[in-house]
Amino acid sequence: MEKAKYIWMDGELVEWDKAQTHILTHTLHYGNGVFEGTRAYMTEDGLAIFKLQEHTKRLLNSAKITRISPKYSQKELENAQIELLKVNDFKSNVYLRPLIFLGYGVMGLHHVKAPVKTAIAAWEWGSYLGDEGLENGIRVKISSFTRNPVSSTMGKSKATANYLNSQMAKYEAIEAGYEEALLLDSEGFIAEGSGECFFIVRDGVLISPPNDTSLESITQAMVLELASELGIKIERRRVTRDEVYIADEAFFTGTAAEVTPIRDVDNYTIGDGKRGKITQQLQSAYFDVVYGRNPKYKHLLTYI
Repeated sequence: MEKAKYIWMDGELVEWDKAQTHILTHTLHYGNGVFEGTRAYMTEDGLAIFKLQEHTKRLLNSAKITRISPKYSQKELENAQIELLKVNDFKSNVYLRPLIFLGYGVMGLHHVKAPVKTAIAAWEWGSYLGDEGLENGIRVKISSFTRNPVSSTMGKSKATANYLNSQMAKYEAIEAGYEEALLLDSEGFIAEGSGECFFIVRDGVLISPPNDTSLESITQAMVLELASELGIKIERRRVTRDEVYIADEAFFTGTAAEVTPIRDVDNYTIGDGKRGKITQQLQSAYFDVVYGRNPKYKHLLTYI
């Protein structure tokens, strides 16, 4: 990870290496904290945060779901992210990581008296699954781990505890020689990747599972909007494992993953094993939006 100059912590800019917290921080022990992943792109008009308002709103929604009372308003958090990018003087694409967590002060499961802490880090970061993956696609393994069921966790919150499930699935996939995991829900239907939403294409139709057991993805929503604009037929419905194997195309979406093609799943070649036509079309349209090349969507960018 590339270091930056400063991290924003509870209203102060702290030098990167001095941004520390106590070993008895409540979130470290019990997993109740919420975070966001937001990207800023180096456009022709300078660095710009993509969908700052939507990501910040989701952060606050996550806190509400997990019974954490934020110390800062949406506008204050948006301004903090803008300030952080300004002082760090980045020269390329940036990933932002806002985090609301429970600090040092109490132990035990009852968390309401733990102090609420807020931090925002940002660093220069390229493609999550690699530049080669964006062009040639990645290899994916259907995980032995089931996506957290809605009966036991709250998947609409981007909560730190939810990601142990993802971490184990990702580890398993990489150890088996793949690059990413695809998780099924408790009924055996496709849920999502370890940190991405999932799409397939069959006979020209773009298909993505409902968000019943996945995060409400900001990137997924953008891709669906672009597909509709391009006249691509869309279906939101359950998808089975074997339907994935016979798909013409498949890809992941996410803030970190952007639009990443999938070339094989469980060693089944998807289509011709290359980035598909519709995948490439949507990938190109998405990058036009985030880099400010599509005037219709420039309002989604917050320029620094």
